Amino acid sequence: MSENYTPTARTRLVREAERAVYDRAAAYRILDEGFICHVGFVVDGQPFVIPTGYGRVGDNLYIHGSAASRMLRNLDQGLAVCVTVTLLDGLVLARSIFNHSMNYRSVVVLGTAVAVQDRSEKLEALRLLSEHILPGRWADSRQPNEKEIKATLVLRLPITEFSAKVRQGAPIDDEDDYGFSTWAGVIPLSMVAGEPVDDPRLMAGQVVPSYAKGYSRVR
Repeated sequence: MSENYTPTARTRLVREAERAVYDRAAAYRILDEGFICHVGFVVDGQPFVIPTGYGRVGDNLYIHGSAASRMLRNLDQGLAVCVTVTLLDGLVLARSIFNHSMNYRSVVVLGTAVAVQDRSEKLEALRLLSEHILPGRWADSRQPNEKEIKATLVLRLPITEFSAKVRQGAPIDDEDDYGFSTWAGVIPLSMVAGEPVDDPRLMAGQVVPSYAKGYSRVR
């Protein structure tokens, strides 16, 4: 799919339009750094927003969960879906409470998800989901058996209608407030992995693999 993207009426940002990002590569960098999305949909007039894991392959998002999940069962019926991913980068402390903000990067994808029925594509999608979250773990683990594959539903969502939004930098205060005597600035935030903790039932002689040491979401 082309890197050039023209936002639709549904994805063009109106409020704080200067923060809009319509570059596909930039949106994909945000998606590739995150690993939790929130899936919004409506069933019988009732809205739901469900957090779940995801992975991106080319111009598709793969979402997975239990085949018994109400969310995934209903999405398989062709309901409209809104998927959002947000990365929080900092707290922005302005001089006025009104102008406090956050530095963040976010992506919204609109579309219709379809269930992956082909077994080989489904297994590959599960591998790609695993590699998206923790590269190297799939090959180091027991592969899914038939019962587990049947119990898992994988949905494919084409990334055809999307927008990204980014806020970076210092506080933006009203000009009169720059003389107000209080500290202003940014508190950076980042996800930092701790030291891996052994399973109490770990077999003797097992060592922490390299992909678990110094884990980072930064790509």
